[in-house]
Amino acid sequence: MRKASLLLVALVLMGLMAGTALAAAPFHIGVVTGTVSQSEDDLRGAEALIKAYGDVAKGGMIKHITYPDNFMSEMETTISQIVGLADDPKMKVIVVNQAIPGTTEAFRRVKEKRPDILLFAGEPHEDPNVIGSVASIAVNADNVARGYLIIAAAKKMGADTFVHISFPRHMSYELLSRRRAIMEAACKDLGLKFAFETAPDPTSDVGVAGAQQFILEKVPAWLAKYGKKTAFFCTNDAQTEPLLKQVAKLGGYFVEADLPSPLMGYPGALGIDLSKEQGNWPAILKKVEQAVIAAGGKARMGTWAYSYGYTTTAGLGEYGKRIVEKKAKLGDMKALMDSYAKYTPGAAWNGSNYTDVGTGVKKKNYFLVYQDTYVFGKGYLGMTKVTVPEKYFKIRK
Repeated sequence: MRKASLLLVALVLMGLMAGTALAAAPFHIGVVTGTVSQSEDDLRGAEALIKAYGDVAKGGMIKHITYPDNFMSEMETTISQIVGLADDPKMKVIVVNQAIPGTTEAFRRVKEKRPDILLFAGEPHEDPNVIGSVASIAVNADNVARGYLIIAAAKKMGADTFVHISFPRHMSYELLSRRRAIMEAACKDLGLKFAFETAPDPTSDVGVAGAQQFILEKVPAWLAKYGKKTAFFCTNDAQTEPLLKQVAKLGGYFVEADLPSPLMGYPGALGIDLSKEQGNWPAILKKVEQAVIAAGGKARMGTWAYSYGYTTTAGLGEYGKRIVEKKAKLGDMKALMDSYAKYTPGAAWNGSNYTDVGTGVKKKNYFLVYQDTYVFGKGYLGMTKVTVPEKYFKIRK
């Protein structure tokens, strides 16, 4: 009897061990992001995936690595890191967000070694035609549709003037200059006055501090020139903080940042400590909203409720998982939006395929996405339900 009991115990233990082995992730997803210092939001998206599906090192599904902060001078290191993920026989998806220079070459090498791996590029720094030639899917913020939608949102918030702030380097970028042209056309059609103001480039001799100081000093003059019903928009992240500080204090409107997030500019502008809320986007939004209202910005200042960088990392990882599991199809826009929505409860998404403005050809593997605008003290504006007239997609820079 005793021997039979011991045998039974042994069989149970063997079964448990076999169950543990069977429970190991059937495939792996590689996720490549910047570091906390370089692109924290992107990295938090990787952490969300690990929380949901486990780390490869512990039998889970997600293998997360970070590329060097000085990625431009260490491009070959970045390429090697991405290609190295393909050495894992279980690797089925590789997500790079942001897809910094060198990603195209890395994807090309991965395809040579492992053509079965899905290759996803979030916010590519390389030309759409270049990264689109090797990526299974590429995703950018929809600066084309947003060119119209930001103006429509500004009008809905109460603005009668829109001031676009930038500098020559940014205006040399195709999507940014194209968005500016769309904004100007939308202002004309929707009855707002459009103005373009030039600010110093933070990479110039004045540096970030000088560029920020310029904005601090200029906003009062711009408000005096254009009026309190002016909505402001700038293409540079560093200049967003002083702009928000002055708009909250002095008046005007701010629809959303170039790459919107509750963390973009607001904590620094309003002195908000979010260390306890780290990674908890509903809690972050609530605390930022309280600070904006206290500062006098109620119904005048907005954002996306969830970080675009965070959602793109997590959403692309989720999308890849669903494709491998045959729960979604590659190139299905709705399935991509559903994957994004999993990590942004309450926030709506929309988007479209990227259209080459030169040829008019829509790229089936290149998506432009955007989230609904959230106005502090007011809520969502419903901008994802607004139809962007087709003519705006044909406007060149």
